[in-house]
Amino acid sequence: MMKALVAVEHSIVTAIWHMLTDNRPYHELGGTYFAQRDPERATRRAITQLNQLGYSVTFNPLDTAA
Repeated sequence: MMKALVAVEHSIVTAIWHMLTDNRPYHELGGTYFAQRDPERATRRAITQLNQLGYSVTFNPLDTAA
């Protein structure tokens, strides 16, 4: 519990530091920020989580010509 508290405090302090340094208001990045920033990492994380739940994952490309 203490680790989580310190992590939240760190993210708050980091956000405040960026706001004061750049003289900008707070801007929410959104829930999909990290997935959009590094989609391959998000994919690997999802595969790992599904494997840990006992699922085997296979990928088929989407038909985007429709």
